[in-house]
Amino acid sequence: MLIYALSIFVSAFLLFQVQPMIGKFILPWFGGTPTVWSTVLLFFQILLTCGYAYAYWLMRRPDAKRQVALHVSVLLISLLGLALTAQRWPSPLMPGRAWEPIGAELPILHIFVLLAISVGLPYFLLSTNSPLMQAWSSRARPDRSPYWLYALSNAGSLLGLLTYPVLVEPTLPLRSQGWAWASGYLVFAVLACGGAVWSTRGQAARQQVPVGEVEAPAPSRQLRLLWILLSACASLMLLAMTNQLTQEVAVIPFLWVLPLSLYLLSFILAFSSERWYPRRIFEVLLLVATIAFIWGIFSDRATIVFQIVADSFLLFVVCMICNGELYRLRPAPRHLTSFYLMGSIGGALGGIFVSLVAPAIFDGYWELYLGLLFVWLLVVMLMHGTQPASEAQQTRYVVRLLLVFLATATGLLVGVQALGARLHLPLMERNFYGVISVKERSPGNERRRQFVLVHGQTVHGIQFVEPLKRLLPTTYYTAASGGGLAILNHPNYGHGMRVGILGEGIGTLAAYGLSGDTYRFYEINPGVVTLAEGRGGYFSYLADSQATVTTVLGDARISLEEELARGERQDFDVLVLDTFSSDSIPVHLLTREAFALYLQHLAPKGIIAAHISNNHLELAPVLQQVARTFGLTMVVIQAPGDPDMALASEWVLLARDPALLNVPAIARQAEPLPPQRPEIRLWTDDYSNLFQILK
Repeated sequence: MLIYALSIFVSAFLLFQVQPMIGKFILPWFGGTPTVWSTVLLFFQILLTCGYAYAYWLMRRPDAKRQVALHVSVLLISLLGLALTAQRWPSPLMPGRAWEPIGAELPILHIFVLLAISVGLPYFLLSTNSPLMQAWSSRARPDRSPYWLYALSNAGSLLGLLTYPVLVEPTLPLRSQGWAWASGYLVFAVLACGGAVWSTRGQAARQQVPVGEVEAPAPSRQLRLLWILLSACASLMLLAMTNQLTQEVAVIPFLWVLPLSLYLLSFILAFSSERWYPRRIFEVLLLVATIAFIWGIFSDRATIVFQIVADSFLLFVVCMICNGELYRLRPAPRHLTSFYLMGSIGGALGGIFVSLVAPAIFDGYWELYLGLLFVWLLVVMLMHGTQPASEAQQTRYVVRLLLVFLATATGLLVGVQALGARLHLPLMERNFYGVISVKERSPGNERRRQFVLVHGQTVHGIQFVEPLKRLLPTTYYTAASGGGLAILNHPNYGHGMRVGILGEGIGTLAAYGLSGDTYRFYEINPGVVTLAEGRGGYFSYLADSQATVTTVLGDARISLEEELARGERQDFDVLVLDTFSSDSIPVHLLTREAFALYLQHLAPKGIIAAHISNNHLELAPVLQQVARTFGLTMVVIQAPGDPDMALASEWVLLARDPALLNVPAIARQAEPLPPQRPEIRLWTDDYSNLFQILK
């Protein structure tokens, strides 16, 4: 039936439009870290499970007309809720600033609460639509398999996911996106109501079981458990590989889209026809993909492009195996909602393991290797093991699988500990904001010995151990860098300066602090704060500084807004923006509204120093628009690197008073401004376009 297909396609499209949209909206409130996206995915996986559970429960109600009446009522309630949010908030689905989190504690809980309030009920109903429409379609057309509609659903999801960063985000402000999505949801609600009502028409719809399926046996508990395990494995690999790609290989904007697209593509292929999943071929492909993945991890000759391709290929092969086996084990349409419910439970369990359990038990992203080992166990047992016949054999089969999995997990934990010892890392730890590690350089040479703080793939600071060199500012913050030039050449240097720094690292800039100065750091990652403050004895810039040093924990922009609301204008002589070097940039710190806030905290003769070293984004044109909008003088500083203590860096200095940037030391190192790019609009809280500034 056309109405079922249209309803499923529209709901799937909206499901994967709202995920990146709401993720982008709340991203600034949690420091712009890629982990926000993983948490958003986890929330939607859990809500998807709730939706499938509702569909399963609803289809077990004996009266078809009462099923429809109940579902239509819930749809109308969701429309009413959407209308209320449209009236009370700046845009449907998007809460006002009063909902911003305070501090940096429990970010996952905060994200879950925000998502539940803003998009919970609409997303819940969108997630129910595919299994419900497939079940009702099966009643209306018992002679036709409904599983092709699941492939159609995933095609709609893939289209929704891909069109958001390519078409929607660059052309529509966030508020307009909210209104457009709400309009699409209204269309969906009409189609869903129509499909529900149509399902009650005719004799076939009134039958409790489609013709020819009365004798279809109920799936065994062991088969249901296999559905869960296969789905959990695919979900675990999706999120683990997303973490690997976006935080360990290359923190490139939009790279999170690639794993999810491959995951959806595997559903489309696997559920459209069995011919897309030849078992033996995928066994060979899994072997090839595993070898390529391991080589990319451990070989010094593997390029970033190779690693991205190898990781993506492995994820696609794994997802095709898991989803291909799911399709082989699919039940009769009578048990369709149970099948999807078990699959969604597995997906949620995989997400919970990666987002909640793994950070608590692993220092690095080791769940990816655990997932890969489990995939190989599934391949061996499903493809080469004797197929269980009786229920007792099925029970032993599944128990054996679980026991081998637990043994493998234990072995992996032991191996991880041994690997950590072999790498001689003084410290490695993981939290919501990623993996932080401390590395030791030249341990046998006291004159050159250093400790290095690394967050993912980005160096956040280097400090010498030797007392004579311990106070030297290193990496991006030497005297020749933009930050060093701004501080050393400010008229108030040596006369009680006030310096604000967004992004603490190891606190290197505190090395410039003199008696009477005030240095105020803003940092969202509590792990970084404790290391900068001296935990482990690796770094001491903050403790050694002559200035009065304070650290504010939490998102920098939210903290500055709260200070201004309390009447605590900071009057910074120099305000350093050092949050853009990790490539996954916090866009909300580069908008018109953000700079209006900075200027309120900046002294009349103050300098903003923005560190814009970035492997993938050209940020200078964005700051040119800022300078033009606020009437600021702008210079670009390129600082060279050296083998011992400095890393090459790019800075932009901005000031109201041109004389502050015309001093000889700054003028000598100032680069010509890049050509104006009129196609790049001023970024606002409602609009940004990363595609335009990709290098």
